[in-house]
Amino acid sequence: MQRCFIGLGANLEQPIQQLQQALQALAKIPRSQLVTCSQMYHSKPMGSVAQPDYVNAVAELSTDLEPLELLDAMQAIENQQGRVREQRWGPRTLDLDLLLYGQQVIELPRLTVPHYGLQQRRFVLQPLVEIAPQLRLPDGSLVEDWLQSNNDPALVPVATN
Repeated sequence: MQRCFIGLGANLEQPIQQLQQALQALAKIPRSQLVTCSQMYHSKPMGSVAQPDYVNAVAELSTDLEPLELLDAMQAIENQQGRVREQRWGPRTLDLDLLLYGQQVIELPRLTVPHYGLQQRRFVLQPLVEIAPQLRLPDGSLVEDWLQSNNDPALVPVATN
């Protein structure tokens, strides 16, 4: 079983519910087990496209699937939840990113792991450190050190009822 981390994000069509549905779907991926998930956080969108703020989280999944099989399963979940890829860094009902797949470094046309923006994005780092505070990247660096050096403002947790 590989220890994987998946970034979740949404800013359209009830983002909190989108992430909750995605977590339920991740828990049903064959040959996989949803281990844990961070709390959800509000974050500002990247890029210059005018759009609503995001809700983000990070989930830990243990899986026997190969990286591209897991990616296919994640993209199927996005599609089932109405994901349309129209604009880079544009609004979306759901975005699932494979952040880490064990300690593997993967460079394929469809998949780069660790995720190319992981070290610069507080909306990934903060929830990742929450669920795996001692996690090291394949290069040996601590995710917590990347979070400490990030200058973006801290994320605001989503209020839960």
